[in-house]
Amino acid sequence: MTDHKPDTRDIETTKTARAVEDDPEATEEQDSPTRTKRPRRDSSRMLRNVKLVPVILIVLLLVSGAAATWMYFKQYKPDQQTNPDVARAVVSAASDGTVALLSYSPESLDKDFAAAKSHLAGDFLSYYNQFTEQIVAPAAKQKSLKTTARVVGAAVSELHPDSAVVLVFVDQSTTSKDKPDPSMAASNVRVSLTRVNSNWLINKFDPI
Repeated sequence: MTDHKPDTRDIETTKTARAVEDDPEATEEQDSPTRTKRPRRDSSRMLRNVKLVPVILIVLLLVSGAAATWMYFKQYKPDQQTNPDVARAVVSAASDGTVALLSYSPESLDKDFAAAKSHLAGDFLSYYNQFTEQIVAPAAKQKSLKTTARVVGAAVSELHPDSAVVLVFVDQSTTSKDKPDPSMAASNVRVSLTRVNSNWLINKFDPI
């Protein structure tokens, strides 16, 4: 009786079969020696990227927070760039300009108009020149109109480094040759000002 020696090829085949049962992907890796392990490297890279996301978000939040703070103090907190002295100067400029604009006498029209113009700027100065020459001066001379304005109150509505808005409350007295007794009128004016060479000048004058 002859001993039957197992063929080594049968042993290798059996090992391979068992390996396939234990790990079905082992055969694919053995059959494909050129197969790369990119999925594992990509997974590691993705993990690193995921870890970086919170850091990026924190940086973006810090940058956006700094920008929001700058915008707040630069554009929406003008009082941080001004002071009470500026507010008083603005109210004074609006009040003095209003009195000059609404006060004139037929005996001193040129002087009165010149005084008013010293408080004005921009398009409103051009409008005032035309309005006084074409309407106010002829009426004042013909009817002997005399008006006197008095500011009874003023308050800052808006205040910025180079512009401001002031609400002015005015009492105005008017006389003429037809009505020598003074007629009184009260009015409210929204006065807009702009800073020109450290001076506050009126560029809008809107009755309200």
